[in-house]
Amino acid sequence: MKRQKRDRLERARTRGYQAGVSGRAKEQCPYNDFDAKGHWLGGWRDAMEDKGSGLFIK
Repeated sequence: MKRQKRDRLERARTRGYQAGVSGRAKEQCPYNDFDAKGHWLGGWRDAMEDKGSGLFIK
């Protein structure tokens, strides 16, 4: 049971990161669940930090 929950939350974080890299706004988070939304936003913030530091150059 714990592994399934961790996998779901890790997937939310990954999707948030991908959304941040692609330039989506944080208000477009598709999750309503508090935990999943928090992980999605964490991934989104990580992507914004990486973009700000020049990791992604177009």
